[in-house]
Amino acid sequence: MQKAILITGCSSGIGLVTATDLQQRGYRVIATCRKPEDVAILQQKGFEVVRLDLDDSDSIQQAAAEVLAMTNGQLYALFNNGGFGVYGRLETISRQQFERQFSTNLFGAHELTMLLLPAMIKQGTGRIIQTSSVMGIISTPGRGLYAASKYALEAWSDALRLELDGTGVQVSLIEPGPISTSFTNNVNQTQSDNLVKNPPIAKRFTLPPEALIPIVRHALESRQAKIRYRVTLVTKVMAICKRFLPDRLMDKILRNKG
Repeated sequence: MQKAILITGCSSGIGLVTATDLQQRGYRVIATCRKPEDVAILQQKGFEVVRLDLDDSDSIQQAAAEVLAMTNGQLYALFNNGGFGVYGRLETISRQQFERQFSTNLFGAHELTMLLLPAMIKQGTGRIIQTSSVMGIISTPGRGLYAASKYALEAWSDALRLELDGTGVQVSLIEPGPISTSFTNNVNQTQSDNLVKNPPIAKRFTLPPEALIPIVRHALESRQAKIRYRVTLVTKVMAICKRFLPDRLMDKILRNKG
């Protein structure tokens, strides 16, 4: 039977690339996006599409109900890929911006997952994949809020993985470094006169979103999916440094490099 997967954040970038690959690979891909115009574009590309705003609980509940009805409760995988970034020094960020960042990047993923999880547990197999970030490993000046949401996603995913032990549902985190998507261009910057930008050296290590295709395939199809998939040299090096270097040396490396 064709395996169904729900992928959030499919309007562009990682979501669109992986949705296209998995559909060609024989999966039944249900793509989500927030804007009506993006829904129309995805439908034109041949996807089954559900409109979803991760910052809106009513939208999440409606989308989950639609997906369960469409699949007759037979959903194999959920790829929590949707999200966005708010960049700026912490003193420039309001509580409202803080809440919206977490609402989309964490609370929405939690609510959607919990609505779909019972069906996956009932069938005794499934995969949950989360798009984290190198910012789920380190935090740099100007990216503190975004990093906080990804640190939280990592902790939530670790707990979820342990709680699902023995159910047949596996949980994996993908931790990309610099990827050439529209994410950076769509970041909400709180300081127009002091934009947070990637350091020039990051361009040397930037990969296209297609670099995640074999990783998503492995997370879905291997008998034992990895707990964490670190993508790009930047993420791999930062993970090693964070583990082995003293905190103050890490501060020296990261200070004013964000």
